[in-house]
Amino acid sequence: MSIGSQLKRLDILGRCIEDIFLAALLTFMILLAGWQIVQRNFIGGGMIWADELLRLMVLWLALLGAMAASRDNRHVAIDLLLRFLPDKFKFPVQICLHLFTAVVCGMLAFYSFKFVQMEHQYQTTVLTGLPAWWFETILPIGFGMMSFRYLGHLRRTIYPLPEEVV
Repeated sequence: MSIGSQLKRLDILGRCIEDIFLAALLTFMILLAGWQIVQRNFIGGGMIWADELLRLMVLWLALLGAMAASRDNRHVAIDLLLRFLPDKFKFPVQICLHLFTAVVCGMLAFYSFKFVQMEHQYQTTVLTGLPAWWFETILPIGFGMMSFRYLGHLRRTIYPLPEEVV
């Protein structure tokens, strides 16, 4: 089995894991929020930690969704300029866009890593005593992965491999 086919299988596995985790997280969020509504309106109470957990899950869902969008270069983009540019200018503009996105995501990964370090140092807690940095690690991981993926998009724009040309 060639390295290319092994990487393709690994990519498919990673996509499946990402998609399953996104779907499971969203499903659990909907169920938890629904149960909170039922408890507040009909039972007269609620779980004191559920609202904070839902906020953390929104953070995770947003970053995981952004990572999933970045894997296929399907992020929200304002590419009006790119649509109306002559073909000879599209290539350098696309290179600049991928490079800019990779750099910005890389900077966000670096500074969010610093933020998580500070949260660890100051021993900030969430959910009645759990370390906050556990839940915040999605920030540097997510932005780092997006930066890596946009560097990959940059490479494919500049130098597509034979199996990548469609």
